[in-house]
Amino acid sequence: VQLVESGGGLVQPGGSLRLSCAASGFTFSSYAMRWFRQAPGKERELVAHISSTGGNTNYADSVKGRFTISRDNAKKTAYLQMNSLKPEDTAVYYCNALRASSYWGQGTQVTVSS
Repeated sequence: VQLVESGGGLVQPGGSLRLSCAASGFTFSSYAMRWFRQAPGKERELVAHISSTGGNTNYADSVKGRFTISRDNAKKTAYLQMNSLKPEDTAVYYCNALRASSYWGQGTQVTVSS
């Protein structure tokens, strides 16, 4: 089982990034997918959730209207499109696959700074 995040980096406030989470070793289309983030000194927080079929999504209030979660079950990949980024979005972002089991990626750093 493997989840590999990519797409993080340094971006200026107001900019955009698209994170990807490539899955292998399990039936991706049967799992809900979630993105979490953890800033230094803070607890890990849930950012966005998407159901196994992609028909249902939910977002933290802090990112609603700016972030979009999506998935491509044929490519076994989940995405997080992040627009209008703010310095407070700076964190390590993790993807998580959830069903009866839960799998985590290694994380990708997102830094929003001028």
